[in-house]
Amino acid sequence: MQSFTMNESFPLNAWYAVAWDVELKNELLPRTICNKALVLYRKKDGTPVALEDACWHRLLPLSKGSLREDTVVCGYHGLEYNSDGRCSYMPSQETINPSACVRSYPVIQKYRFIWVWMGNPALADETKIPDMHWNDDPDWAGDGQMILVHCNYRLVVDNLMDLTHETFVHSETIGDRNVAEAPFDVHYDENTATVTRWMKNIQPPPFWKGQLNKVFDHDGTVDRWQIIKFEAPCTVNIDVGVAKANTGAPEGNRSQGVNGYVLNTITPSTNQTCLYFWAFSRNYNLKDQSNTTELKNGVAHIFSQDEDILEAQQKAINENPDREFYNLNIDAGAMWARRITDNMVAKEKKD
Repeated sequence: MQSFTMNESFPLNAWYAVAWDVELKNELLPRTICNKALVLYRKKDGTPVALEDACWHRLLPLSKGSLREDTVVCGYHGLEYNSDGRCSYMPSQETINPSACVRSYPVIQKYRFIWVWMGNPALADETKIPDMHWNDDPDWAGDGQMILVHCNYRLVVDNLMDLTHETFVHSETIGDRNVAEAPFDVHYDENTATVTRWMKNIQPPPFWKGQLNKVFDHDGTVDRWQIIKFEAPCTVNIDVGVAKANTGAPEGNRSQGVNGYVLNTITPSTNQTCLYFWAFSRNYNLKDQSNTTELKNGVAHIFSQDEDILEAQQKAINENPDREFYNLNIDAGAMWARRITDNMVAKEKKD
């Protein structure tokens, strides 16, 4: 049995993606992360900043104000704040109240994302940012988007950890019966859970047949793989691809195939909304921008189908708040992901 209660089930001592790097400019950008309102911007030198989005004086969101150089000006009474959140000017008085400040959050740009640490700033270790290097590695090419999904972030993680839904939700592109019927292995440790599925000597679904034929003239069967790695609390990177059947891909030789990574990091916004950052990176046709655009549009279509399913699921959960759910074998990866995240939350509450 599994409960789908949607309380504040996210840890705060973690890095969360809050924007694509290209989104953040020298202008104010509001975002809600873990039920907290933030205002983001870049300083003139390019440094990202994340502040509490509420003026110390009367709590007007600072995002309704303006940015002058690197200073945030409140749109109500003109109080000014520097990038550390300290008030540097108050109208009509020379002495600034020493308590006048807003919270400043640790923020880092990495892997083409802007990451914010919502918890204890003393614990904000850059090495804890989940590995998504495929997003800016010169040996890989790709792009992605952000989706505001009206569901709890854990439902998106569940969706990604069990790809058997492809057979039914994405039947015209990446899904076929082989995904639902193929055996899989699940491994986990304190911080990660990995689901590995190989589908050998099968007919490729339309999406993968098209990608393989951009590199190889092949009309036969393939070996297909999905290796899904969850990293707590909310990042799921999926190693995917196909290779000509019986050419050694399961043993590690993928030279006769095409390989991609579906990169996903899902940031809780509120208890029932999340910011879903995704990208698709590939290691073939690296200079073909049309291939990048084709894949971005194709994956966006696939994820829009997931969005419909997840929002309908959230609505049904809201209408049945006391319902508990039985788990199937296919839920093993999602169950371990939830347990790992639950342990993080419990540890924070204990500490």
